[in-house]
Amino acid sequence: MSSSRDLALSILQKTYGYRSFRGEQAEVIEHVNSGRHTFVLMPTGGGKSLCYQIPALCREGVGVVISPLIALMQDQVDALTQLGVKAAAINSSMTAASIEKTKKLIRAGELDLVYVAPERLLMDDFLALLHQSKIALFAIDEAHCVSQWGHDFRPHYTQLAVLAEQFPTVPRLALTATADKPTRKDIVERLHLAEGRTFVAGFDRPNIHYSIQLKSSAQKQILQFIKESHPRDSGIVYCLSRKMTEETAAWLVTQGCKALPYHAGMEAEDRARNQTRFLREDNIIMVATIAFGMGIDKPDVRFVAHMNIPKNIEAYYQETGRAGRDGLPANALMLYSMQDAVMQRDFIEKSEAPDAQKRIERQKLSALLGLCEAASCRRKIVLEYFGDSGEPCGNCDTCLSPPITFDGTVAAQKALSCAYRTEQRFGVGYLIDVLLGKEDERIQRFGHDKVSTFGIGKEYAQSEWQSIFRQLVALNLLTVDGSEFGGLKMTPQGQAFLKQKETLHLRKFMGKAKAATPRQARTVIAFDDENDGELFAAMKTARLELAREQNVPPYVIFHDRTLRELAIHKPRSLAAMSQISGVGEKKMERYGDTFLQVIAEHS
Repeated sequence: MSSSRDLALSILQKTYGYRSFRGEQAEVIEHVNSGRHTFVLMPTGGGKSLCYQIPALCREGVGVVISPLIALMQDQVDALTQLGVKAAAINSSMTAASIEKTKKLIRAGELDLVYVAPERLLMDDFLALLHQSKIALFAIDEAHCVSQWGHDFRPHYTQLAVLAEQFPTVPRLALTATADKPTRKDIVERLHLAEGRTFVAGFDRPNIHYSIQLKSSAQKQILQFIKESHPRDSGIVYCLSRKMTEETAAWLVTQGCKALPYHAGMEAEDRARNQTRFLREDNIIMVATIAFGMGIDKPDVRFVAHMNIPKNIEAYYQETGRAGRDGLPANALMLYSMQDAVMQRDFIEKSEAPDAQKRIERQKLSALLGLCEAASCRRKIVLEYFGDSGEPCGNCDTCLSPPITFDGTVAAQKALSCAYRTEQRFGVGYLIDVLLGKEDERIQRFGHDKVSTFGIGKEYAQSEWQSIFRQLVALNLLTVDGSEFGGLKMTPQGQAFLKQKETLHLRKFMGKAKAATPRQARTVIAFDDENDGELFAAMKTARLELAREQNVPPYVIFHDRTLRELAIHKPRSLAAMSQISGVGEKKMERYGDTFLQVIAEHS
């Protein structure tokens, strides 16, 4: 083993308390330690941060981490400080005096890591400071923000090419958890990483149970899901609008949940207070728009629920990835409807994006709708979307309760023909009325009671036709246009289907949706011995008291996973405790005696 690997492994064990690296971590770290540029794609919770934190500790100088969110910066700094790492941040929430003090530490070489926003990094005075300092590396976190084809494009990120121009010999890492092939290519080109190496770990998060269901009564479905599967857990509920966020949070509170709202329209102080409560308290449910969550490090989020569909699979994967970062079981529930799809398409059409970007966004939305209506393994579809491979997982709703399918060839032909015969400018409800032969004044006014498709669909009920039309949109045989009626029109694929008369199997509509009941037990962190569960709860209480004393989130002291191991193995000495994953030297010095005492009291 090289001296570089020896040093990295020593830091991993002594500072972080982990026995060995996971996946390609060791290879990435050695590559960066040798001074080379790197692009790293790892799933959320896969250990990306170690890929730049450990090289920053190995190499001479300060590691500069470009991060998009102030909350994430402070979270990381708190966690690193607990480990004994000299870390700081510079951001707009700090006083001028604090910023100046941190700059002096950078100049003097007294920091291991400093976190900054891209806007800060690009300031002339900050770039000048970096030229006066010894830099170990640049780490560009959430690198998908660089790409216009990514799901969270941020213009300032595109200017980070300045690092290659002004600091060509300093290794640069770009890291993300969500990027399809075009986005990955764009990141590498924009950040001038082509001469470096790309590491793509598997996208699979096997600890997450995925469930997608048709929306009926969204709030009641979400409440039933929480009550049945997560009555004492922290989680996130995503909503499409600020109004829905406020209303859902308030309603959940009336139902006995500890729920808080979070959206961009709130006062910054209120947002910050709610986020702090979510990070530092147990059993909080954050009801939020997508303004919340990127980079949130809270490892014990046990569920993520979507009340509306997100805009694409990348966003869905990233948002659900905020559950179960500690590797313990977690659940992801998404509710969807055709109306959601219409709203998302409307957002795309009304945006100021170039036509080429709109076309890509429409394709990505269609892929998400395909996931919603799929009759096969959800996880397999997501993995294949990102260019990964996988077998049916046995841990999603379609694997555990396979849907019934039927030969929908004739039904699809009737639906497509009906759209065509009515000039391809009417919405789903109108087309269904035509297919069912409904005596309607509007249908008669347009003369559609005389078309050949009038009344030819009476073998299916209205709800069944709605399901068929959703699937045809998901399969990209029909698309929603931007007309005043939100009309459905045939795509080139739809036209080809009618001509070629291929067999098409569709998912059978099975009635009103019921709330998802995942396979996991009510308490997802389970113990074979009831006494171990009581010890785990006692240690969580002790952890919370320590966290409040230091004004930090509880998980920066120990993750739930570490507490679970402590509860099961019950070490009786510091030496035995040092063998538990996540117990590094500094944490053992600070907290070892406290937790050994809790263990002794419950043994």
